Amino acid sequence: MVKSETSGLHRRRFLKGVVAAGGATMAAPPTARAQTPEPPKGPAPTPTATTQAKERERPPEVERLTTEKTGSDFMVDVCKTLNLDYIASCPGSTFRALQESFINYGANKRPEWLTCLHEEVSVGMAHGYAKVAGKPMAAIMHGTVGTQHAAMAIYNAYCDRVPMMLFTGNAGATNERRPGVEWFHSVQDGAATVRDFVKWDDYPMSLQHFAESAVRGYALSCAQPPGPVFIVADAKLQEDPLEERDARRLRIPRLTVPSQAAGDPNALREAARMLVAAESPVIIADRYARSQAGMDDLVRLAELLQAPVIDVRSRMNMPNTHYLCQSERAGTLAAQADCILSLEPVDLFGQLNTMRDQLERTDIPRVKAGVKVISISTHDLLVHSNYQDFQRYAAADINITADAQTTLPFLIEAVQRETTASGKNANEMRSEKLRQAYQRSVERTRAEAALGWDASPITTARLYMELWALLQKEDWALVSDSDFSSRWPHRLWPLDKHYRFIGGSGGYGVGYQPVAALGAALAHRDAGGRVVVNVTGDGEFNMAPHTLWTAAHHRIPYLTIIQNNRAYHQELMHVQRMANRHDRGVRNAIIGTTIDNPNIDYAKVAMGYGALGIGPIEDPNDLAEAFRKGIAAVKAGQPALIDVVTQPR
Repeated sequence: MVKSETSGLHRRRFLKGVVAAGGATMAAPPTARAQTPEPPKGPAPTPTATTQAKERERPPEVERLTTEKTGSDFMVDVCKTLNLDYIASCPGSTFRALQESFINYGANKRPEWLTCLHEEVSVGMAHGYAKVAGKPMAAIMHGTVGTQHAAMAIYNAYCDRVPMMLFTGNAGATNERRPGVEWFHSVQDGAATVRDFVKWDDYPMSLQHFAESAVRGYALSCAQPPGPVFIVADAKLQEDPLEERDARRLRIPRLTVPSQAAGDPNALREAARMLVAAESPVIIADRYARSQAGMDDLVRLAELLQAPVIDVRSRMNMPNTHYLCQSERAGTLAAQADCILSLEPVDLFGQLNTMRDQLERTDIPRVKAGVKVISISTHDLLVHSNYQDFQRYAAADINITADAQTTLPFLIEAVQRETTASGKNANEMRSEKLRQAYQRSVERTRAEAALGWDASPITTARLYMELWALLQKEDWALVSDSDFSSRWPHRLWPLDKHYRFIGGSGGYGVGYQPVAALGAALAHRDAGGRVVVNVTGDGEFNMAPHTLWTAAHHRIPYLTIIQNNRAYHQELMHVQRMANRHDRGVRNAIIGTTIDNPNIDYAKVAMGYGALGIGPIEDPNDLAEAFRKGIAAVKAGQPALIDVVTQPR
């Protein structure tokens, strides 16, 4: 159908009557149109030799923008000597030269450039990746604004003691900054915003300085306790031409990752004597295991002592299929213990005491008087004053400042030397009681999981058991926190290998789960294609739904299951507690804490980002088919999301 010339604004009249000016359109004044010279008629004149020579000359501006090699190329050379497979970013002009060098000069290989839609995703992705791959990943942020966006994810990684390489761009010299935006995105001290929660930072003043800082930063990031390091790449340093004579003077230091510190032999001997002499020893494993070897050593020590293990779940420490893994009896075991060995405790005071959240907060001991406490930890080696992640002070009888995983084989040897024949007999007697207690705990958990089995909204326990019925046939990994799901995965699933679980966020920042799951799924993909599952709350997912686009774009397959209770229920309970305290009733506690009216269609959100979307699932009998489709999509290389309407956790 041909529209009339008089209907609407005609394209030809628009092009004839207006000109574009800085994003706006304005009509050209009549006088301006009248003064426009008519184009000459007839053939164009033949250019003279002088004219042709001038046309062949490039203007000075182009000369300054064309060069064979730049500083950013050398920065890429440096990064290629580090053990970095990926660098994640949301695009930004302050690192435009570095991005171009990575993707062209560096051929977009080792590291490969990954596109994220928010800086917090870039950093959170590196967080999850490191916990599976066991090495740092890199992320780069756009100046001041990108660093502020990424700050929460950096804080999570710092609190969780996870290694990563962080870069940002910055236009340092004021006379070099382009007017306007570049001033707002530049800063005098690029790391000031995050300095209190990174392990180390630097602003290199030369390319040689950058080389040494990057290599030093990688090594420091990996040394125990690990953490994020932050390096500012100056824009002028990135973009200036690198002459061949200058390049020959540059040297990239050899990377040497430091060995980890083991405990003092004398302290270990004394600790072994205490543990062997104890009648009720207990081991608490917190931020301990980094590998399967660390898990295996913990099992060996627990079996030598016949000591129950309380796994705090900051890491995958102890296989829950072993009868000495008795985390569900934590309170009883701590109260009965006469000797406690705590491995990499994040909060030793909290392990030994409990606090009542009443009008007046009071703490009471969880342990009996006279209990002997042994701590092996690197916690005291990385403490900053402003951000209070170091928790309340608690004294141990033996405080061994060392890496617990590195130290444990030496402690095992010391325990073996101290153990006598009579001690072995006592251990065997303790063993039978612990086996019985473990079996009772398993039976009690099954009974609790069956409560409300057919209820709608769906119980969290039913969700996990329906999922397990299909996952048990696969090589699988859980990349989400367990505590927010009432610990059902740890209580119901056999977590028997180190890669089955990655622990929590560190800083408890909402939004960690979707972004860390993305990075963890990337590492699992590279490790052989495990079926990766992320069970997350609706509040968590809404912080970063666009992680699904990055997953679809880079073909990172994993299954996201949303426990959709349409509220921030932990915060809801906090408001209810305050309302009860003032005897005002809990009716209004839903204000500011619920996510409804309208309900979010997460399946459509997922499909919009290029993932498979299923749901909402409200009938528990529909779970199996939904999970079957989701797992099939993941095995085919596609990210998938299933929206499950659940009860409050």
